Amino acid sequence: MKLPSPLLRGKLLRRYKRFFADILLDRGEEITAVTLNTGSMKGVCIIGAPVMVSHSDSPTRKIPYTWELVEIAGKWVGINTHLPNALVAEALTNRLIPELTSYKTFHREVNLPSGSRIDFALGNDEALLEVKNVTLVENGVALFPDSVTERGTRHLHELMEFVSQGKQAYMLYVVQHHLAKSFSPADEIDPVYGTTVRDAYQAGVKMLAMKARVSEQEIILTEFLPIEL
Repeated sequence: MKLPSPLLRGKLLRRYKRFFADILLDRGEEITAVTLNTGSMKGVCIIGAPVMVSHSDSPTRKIPYTWELVEIAGKWVGINTHLPNALVAEALTNRLIPELTSYKTFHREVNLPSGSRIDFALGNDEALLEVKNVTLVENGVALFPDSVTERGTRHLHELMEFVSQGKQAYMLYVVQHHLAKSFSPADEIDPVYGTTVRDAYQAGVKMLAMKARVSEQEIILTEFLPIEL
């Protein structure tokens, strides 16, 4: 998936109110950027770190800049949580996820009878797919979530309910961090979510974790990571 071009380089000054970050661009201008990440951003919200932002010319945007990438250990990490769904949609279209190639079609943002919403329905609504963005990595282990997520736990229950009806459900963690070697639920941050992940796995929800290679130009899904529950 191609990123907006050109991206502008700077350094992070501060993040506040969850959705905003002040950034000093390399050209000398201090700007405010939207932060499309509702988590704590533990491990990637580092004051002074090099960052990349995109710029929108839309007249409806009050804040035209969006924080896209942060440099960790010499390489870029993607922090925009809106991008993984588009990345997965592209991969589904091009049949790049082997476990999901049997589904010929898909549609996005599926409303369930419960009132909840799941990222993808696959095929003739015979499978559901939920996608989560992962940026927290500790000692080579990608961890989700990076803050307590009642919404994420609710999604797992929705997937379990779907499986109980004799259908298929998938949970896909997109890890936009080059240091990741495996994936596990972040039990110390949200033990309820960790327990629910294991319950979902035992109930038949299929767990997938895919690592993405991130550059200034694009984000590409490259490999599956082992999952340790």
